[in-house]
Amino acid sequence: MTTAPQSPVRITPPLPTRRNAELGLLFFATLVTGTALLIVEANQEQGISWDLLTYTAAFLVLFLCAHLAIRRFAPFADPLLLPVVAVLNGLGLVLIHRLDLVPGASEGPSADQQMLWTLLGVAGFTAVVIALKDHRLLARYDYICGAVGLVLLAIPALLPTRLSETNGAKIWIRLPGFSIQPAEFSKILLLVFFAGVLVSKRSLFNSVGQHFLGMDLPRPRDLAPLLAAWFISVGVMVFEKDLGTSLLLYSSFLVMVYIATERLSWVVIGLGLFAAGSVTAYHLFGHVRARVQTWLDPFADPEGAGYQMVQAKFSFATGGIFGTGLGNGQPGTVPAASTDFITAVVGEELGLVGLSGVLLLYTIVIIRGMRTAIAVRDSFGKLLAAGLASTLAIQLFIVVGGVTGLIPLTGLTTPWMSYGGSSLVANYLLLAILVRISHAARKPIRTGQYTPIAAARTEVFGRT
Repeated sequence: MTTAPQSPVRITPPLPTRRNAELGLLFFATLVTGTALLIVEANQEQGISWDLLTYTAAFLVLFLCAHLAIRRFAPFADPLLLPVVAVLNGLGLVLIHRLDLVPGASEGPSADQQMLWTLLGVAGFTAVVIALKDHRLLARYDYICGAVGLVLLAIPALLPTRLSETNGAKIWIRLPGFSIQPAEFSKILLLVFFAGVLVSKRSLFNSVGQHFLGMDLPRPRDLAPLLAAWFISVGVMVFEKDLGTSLLLYSSFLVMVYIATERLSWVVIGLGLFAAGSVTAYHLFGHVRARVQTWLDPFADPEGAGYQMVQAKFSFATGGIFGTGLGNGQPGTVPAASTDFITAVVGEELGLVGLSGVLLLYTIVIIRGMRTAIAVRDSFGKLLAAGLASTLAIQLFIVVGGVTGLIPLTGLTTPWMSYGGSSLVANYLLLAILVRISHAARKPIRTGQYTPIAAARTEVFGRT
C-alpha cells in the first residue's frame, strides 16, 4: 500500500519590521529640517549660529526616542508614518522660525515655543505607544470617551467670553499662564466613540426601510444617531461659532457610517441635513453669513473682513510655480500666518511645486492609514483606523480649501505644521493610535511565520 506524496512544507521568512528603514528616513527628515533652517538663515543674512545645530540635534534626539519606543513596543508598525510626520513637523518649525525673523514679530508665536510643544507631542506619542498594548482596549471605553469628548466640546461655550473667545470663535479654555483648545482632543475621543458604537450597533445601521431612487433608506426610528451627530455639529457652529470643528466632526461621522454600512443613503440623508442646517444658520446668525460673504467676494472689503483672504491670494500669486525661496518672501503680510494660514507661507516661499509636495506627504500618511484599516483583522480597528485617516484628509481639505478660497474659511490648523500646542499634541496622540493599529495589522498571526497581508483572512464587519 502506497501513501500519497505529501506536499513539501514551505518555510517562509519572518515578517520584516522595517525599523531600520524608519531610522534612515528619520535621519533624512532631520537633514531636510536642518538644511531648510540654513537656507532661511542665509537668505535672511542672519549668519550661521550654533543655535541651528542645537535645533537640529534636539529634533533628531526627540524623534530617535519615539523611534526606540516603536522599535521596542510596536516593532511591526508602519515604517513611513513617523518619518513623514517628522518632515511635516520639521518644515512647520522652519516656517515658524522664518516668521520669527519678520520685523515686529517678537510678540507672536516662536519656533522655541513650537519646539517645546513638539517635545510634549512626541512625549505623548511615546506614552501612548508604550501604554496602549492593544487598540481594542479603547472599545471598552467607547461611551466614556464619547461623554468626555462632548464635555470637552461644550466647556468653551459655557465659559465667559474673556476666557474662551478668540477672533469671534469660542473654542478656548484660558487659565492663568495656560490655554487649551479642547476640540482638538475631543475629535479623537469622539472618533473612538463613533467606531465603538458603529461596530456594536451594526444591525441598526444596516436596517433597511424603503427603497427609493436606487437607495435602501434606513427606517425613521434608526436615524437617532445621525440626528444626534447633526445636533452636535450645528450646536458647535451656532454657540461656539466654530465652522471648522462642526464640519470636521460631522463629515468624519458620515464617512465612518458609510464605511461601516456601505449604504449611500446614510450619506445622502446626512448631507441633506447638514445643508439644511447650514442654510438655516446662514439666515439666522450673522457670523455664519459674514464668513460666507467674505468667501464669495473677499475684495468687497479688502482692508477689513476680506484682508486675510486677499493677502493669502497675493502670497500664492507671488510664489507662482517654484516660489520665492525660503526666507525670500513676505509672509508677515498675512495675518495668522503661523497658525491658520501657514499653507499660504508654503505657497509663497516654496511655490505650487512645494505646496504640492507637502500635500503629497499628507497623502502618504492618509493612504497608509487606510491601508492599515484594510489590513487589520478586527472590526473596531478597521473602523477606527479608517476614521483617523479620514479625519486627517477632511481636516486637510478644510484647511487648504479655506486658505485657497475653495470653501469658506473655517479657522482649523494644518496638522503637525501650524503653530499651536493643542493641535500638535492632539495630532501626535492620533498618530500614536494609528501606529498601534498598524502594528496589529502587520504583526504575524502566529509567531515565527510570515503571513502576507493580502492573503490574511480578515473580518470585515461580520463578513470574511
